[in-house]
Amino acid sequence: SGFDPINANLIKKEILELREKGSTIIFSTHNMESVEEICDSIALINKSKKILDGKVDEIKHQYRSNAYELVFVGNMIAFSNALWTGFDILNSSTDNGKTKVEVKGTSPNASVNTLIAALVNHVKIISVREHVPSMNEIFIQKVQEVMPETLEGGEDE
Repeated sequence: SGFDPINANLIKKEILELREKGSTIIFSTHNMESVEEICDSIALINKSKKILDGKVDEIKHQYRSNAYELVFVGNMIAFSNALWTGFDILNSSTDNGKTKVEVKGTSPNASVNTLIAALVNHVKIISVREHVPSMNEIFIQKVQEVMPETLEGGEDE
């Protein structure tokens, strides 16, 4: 941290090259974006306690919320009717004839495949993107779960 963008990129490149050669690198940072870019495995520590560890991809998969962002052209009522079961609409907005909608699966069978299958004959789908939480979001969620006083400004024990 504290490096200008050019030097930060040089250091990142060097770290990635060392990783490719099989080196183990211990990297301490509060910048969760760097964690996602550089690290294969992590240990998240809060107040000197390990609160989460594992491979970054596996952790992100574990914290998926079955939420998706779609952009489509078509009737919002037809869209809503097609999703009458299995998904909740969290919010929507329309701009230049395209509707952007955030939905969340509510049933165990809800997936991107069931979402597309439900909609394909009712609206023209432009894009679908699964919301995968960032390591920053995961860190905050995990701290809230195990040590809620940390985010409330509680005192150290």
